[in-house]
Amino acid sequence: MATALSRKWEHAVVTGGAGFVGSHLCAALLDSGAAVTCVDDFSTGRRENVAALLDRPRFTLVQANVAEGLDIERPPDLVLHFASPASPADYLRLPLHTMDTGSLGTRHALELARHSGARFLLASTSEVYGDPQQHPQDERYWGHVNPVGPRSVYDEAKRFGEALTTAHAEAKGTDTAIVRLFNTYGPRMRGHDGRAVPTFIRQALDGDPLTVTGDGRQTRSLCYVDDTVRGILAAAAHGMRGPVNIGNPTEITMLDLARLVIELTGSRSEIRFIERPTDDPAVRCPDITLARDKLGWEPQVHAEEGLRRTIEWFRATAGR
Repeated sequence: MATALSRKWEHAVVTGGAGFVGSHLCAALLDSGAAVTCVDDFSTGRRENVAALLDRPRFTLVQANVAEGLDIERPPDLVLHFASPASPADYLRLPLHTMDTGSLGTRHALELARHSGARFLLASTSEVYGDPQQHPQDERYWGHVNPVGPRSVYDEAKRFGEALTTAHAEAKGTDTAIVRLFNTYGPRMRGHDGRAVPTFIRQALDGDPLTVTGDGRQTRSLCYVDDTVRGILAAAAHGMRGPVNIGNPTEITMLDLARLVIELTGSRSEIRFIERPTDDPAVRCPDITLARDKLGWEPQVHAEEGLRRTIEWFRATAGR
């Protein structure tokens, strides 16, 4: 069985490659010896995320909107489709762009993979489970999603992307995989993107109150970005279609997360409770049995260590 370490890629195309997770993927692929074409329209991705890669001879940066097409000169043997606004602040600001990227963008990325004979991997999300009535969530669970709620532009774009990827594999024989990423955090997150970890870190370092929504008892499962990247590449190297959950099965409440960030930063910030967003999931935790059994993958970085690394990065960067 091929593993992430034994299977070598010649040329990988990463859509959304200047985003948070995408930029870490580009670096990991380059380090493994692959040539990488990073495609991003910079609607939410940032050039500084890949600035350190620009001088590497096997790295190519292409500014393009995947919903309008993909014109890649050299055929890839791996296509990783990560283009999409992923934080509530972004997909609520860019609702139609989010849906176009999840539908038209996914179709264009699939066609590139099919014409090139490449392996295709879709970055889906735990949001396909919605506000789950099953806990923890395994890949057989169909979800509990509001199709017309404020989060639906992201949730349904990803659910459609999964359906399209599955149909493409069945109808055209495209070699596809689907990973459902749970909450990932780490360096290169934007301090104002609306997600809990960067928001809490930014507020703590600035001495502002940490804004916890609702009563703070809602849970998330936080996976450090290095672990997430390992899981993604393991799924790409494996022949499985998935979907497969990639996430950390250790839950933490938002209130406990806020307290931990205050402790790790040494901040004097207080906690302030604010209104909870509509359709905000009460629980979120992956069952990673499939990833453990088929991919030999599980997270290795504990929350305190991952948060320390992330806090150090935020402290070191002026543009947090």
